[in-house]
Amino acid sequence: MPRTTVPPTPSDIDPAWLTSALSARHPGVAVREVEILSVNEVTNTHLRVGVHYDRAAGAPERMFAKMLPLDPARREAIAASGMGPREARFYASLAPTLGLRVPETHVALFEDDGSFLVMMEDLTTTGCTVSDGTQGAPTDAAARALEELAALHVRFEDPRARQAEVPWVPVPATTSTYGSRLLRYGLDHHRDRLSDDFAAIAEIYIDRGDALQAFWREGRTTVIHGDPHIGNLFLDGDRIGFLDWGIINVGVPMRDVSYFLTMALGIEDRRRHERDLIAHYLQARAASGGSPISPAEAWRAHRLHAAYTVPASCQVVSFPADATPARRVFADAFLARAEAALADLGALDALHQEGL
Repeated sequence: MPRTTVPPTPSDIDPAWLTSALSARHPGVAVREVEILSVNEVTNTHLRVGVHYDRAAGAPERMFAKMLPLDPARREAIAASGMGPREARFYASLAPTLGLRVPETHVALFEDDGSFLVMMEDLTTTGCTVSDGTQGAPTDAAARALEELAALHVRFEDPRARQAEVPWVPVPATTSTYGSRLLRYGLDHHRDRLSDDFAAIAEIYIDRGDALQAFWREGRTTVIHGDPHIGNLFLDGDRIGFLDWGIINVGVPMRDVSYFLTMALGIEDRRRHERDLIAHYLQARAASGGSPISPAEAWRAHRLHAAYTVPASCQVVSFPADATPARRVFADAFLARAEAALADLGALDALHQEGL
């Protein structure tokens, strides 16, 4: 990776710095002016950047960028998670070797202290769309996306391949105390807004999270996206692209498949097509030479992994009062998907059948 220092704030992305940072991807580039068009604090700091060039050398005039939060406390917490450097590593070294549609990336830098900067294609300028949460992924596009996930999963089933190519992709730690804390808050303050199944699985996660994680990790592991919900996807014509690789990890492939089906498709589309889409994924695995997963095993895993939508909703169920209208729309749609999947798939019964 280029040894350009990661800028600590958006204002430090100046013409000289950006010229240096872009030169690895765009030799001969010369930046004349940088405009920070917007700054939004989400999990990380999200920027839209306008660039004027003396010589563009193929670099774009608009980019989307991510860096650590500006608030010192949040900055420290997110830096400690390592999500940013993992995402930067993904875009810098792994993404160019995959068949997945991901944003074209122009700068991907990180430091040992957890700081990072990724500057990539601004999807709003390249004809792509990101759902507000209410629109689900089209089923035809979902089938292709599952084929592409299958190729990723099969490629890294062999631990030797992971060690040789992506030793930086982590095996997840035990149950998240962060998730447990937010779920506890949701149960204590907003129980009336949660379904009975959601609340019961939240209690299991809080009280017996390590046992639950053990079921979720059952099976042959590989590299997975880890978080392919509707907010981390985009649509490029009839093709689904994958965003936000900060939770890339070594896990079981059905985690990606189940979470994608439950949290990316619309509820009715998922109900109508999930069995066929799982079968399509299994066929794609087999065609790529992947280790076999039987339809019965896949369906059992789908039901068990549907319960993961509960800790995945931990921020949503805190129902923050300062959420923007757009975040509320997204959060409501997210929680609706989770609760529908829990009910439709009998996730609580599936956990009980496993002794939880």
